[in-house]
Amino acid sequence: MKVTVFGIGYVGLVQAAVLAEVGHDVCCVDVDADKIARLKEGHIPIFEPGLTPLVQSNTEAGRIVFTTSAEEGVEFGEILFIAVGTPPDEDGSADLKYVLSVAESIATHMQVPKIVVNKSTVPVGSADRVAKAISACLESRGSDLEYAVVSNPEFLKEGAAVNDCMRPDRIIIGVRTQDDDARIREQFTDLYAPFNRNRDRMVFMDARSAELTKYAANCMLATKISFMNEMANIAERVGADIEMVRKGIGSDERIGYHFIYPGCGYGGSCFPKDVQALGRTAEVIGYEPELLLAVEAINKRQKQKLADYINSHFGDDLSGKTFALWGLSFKPKTDDMREAPSRSVMEALWSRGAKVQAFDPEAMEECQRIYGTRDDLVLMGTKEAALQGADALVICTEWQNFRAPDFELIKSTLTQPVIFDGRNLYEPDRLESKGITYYAIGRGHSVAAVEA
Repeated sequence: MKVTVFGIGYVGLVQAAVLAEVGHDVCCVDVDADKIARLKEGHIPIFEPGLTPLVQSNTEAGRIVFTTSAEEGVEFGEILFIAVGTPPDEDGSADLKYVLSVAESIATHMQVPKIVVNKSTVPVGSADRVAKAISACLESRGSDLEYAVVSNPEFLKEGAAVNDCMRPDRIIIGVRTQDDDARIREQFTDLYAPFNRNRDRMVFMDARSAELTKYAANCMLATKISFMNEMANIAERVGADIEMVRKGIGSDERIGYHFIYPGCGYGGSCFPKDVQALGRTAEVIGYEPELLLAVEAINKRQKQKLADYINSHFGDDLSGKTFALWGLSFKPKTDDMREAPSRSVMEALWSRGAKVQAFDPEAMEECQRIYGTRDDLVLMGTKEAALQGADALVICTEWQNFRAPDFELIKSTLTQPVIFDGRNLYEPDRLESKGITYYAIGRGHSVAAVEA
């Protein structure tokens, strides 16, 4: 099949590459001319394991083409994906201006019937808004062309997006009208057939239910994280070890071990934005989303947790202090720093006069892009180099190569042998036996600090 993807960001590029890999022809459209030029040269704008060879091989095979021309993209595809960003508006709601702009471009250039697919994460009712925008544009052209608008939300994890796309656990297809149902089922069954061989992963529903499914999934996962962080805060005050609690409740198959790791807060482009957006949708319809508001509030507070530990240990004035920081990205296997806890920690340290020496396996360029050149931030080439001359170590991301460091080197290099661990990577007793003061989330000296 011929498919066009509008918006070659994280979701759009992964979806395009995977569709091309299974044999579809894909046209990628983006308004960023520099990005398109770089993609044509084989330069991938994001770090995602497995994505670069996928894009490069399918570009060389001619199954992926890149363009800035909306007209070319509309003409190319039978199915047109909208995968542009939906950034939070000032009130926290998702801003649909880019989605609606693409919808209008599609309607402007459409010469034959098309299926338009919302792949972007959009509020409930967005498929209807896209259809309304297309209809208005076609009417202004004096055209009565038929079209369909479908909701097909993505469920990709950064760091595992290619695999998630290749081996989806579900494929949600939301259809707007009963008249569209049979044609949509046939087209999408063909489109996703390569991913649906072992068992039927396709779930057809109405478009509004599909839109809410996406938000509900992300908000549920965010809720599990905030719940465990709430438990960690309680554990500190009662003298319990949250890691023991995690193991105790995770063994219950109704709960499981996924997303019950306490830490210094969630970040990224999805959870913070989607919790806010669904909360705003609820408020607009007159419902107070108490749980969603609590999830968001707990997460905001949790992002200050490491700074609170640091202040408890060193005092409020950190002038002249230098902190080694391991992990800038919001999670491993990505260079994404959107809403990353590391940003909250660094900004809190800077506000108190401290300097940061940071290392991350992938997010160094992104950090440089965000913060530019400043005297109180030095990006180091290795995690060991970040320790040199530092008063303490702060860990914000659970990268694999942070899990088994040389503790003797850490102790001998730091001015003070102190670790503030936002991801609970180590065992407190082991570090205490080595003479290292260890603050983690809901265990170690963090418990002692609260009890004191």
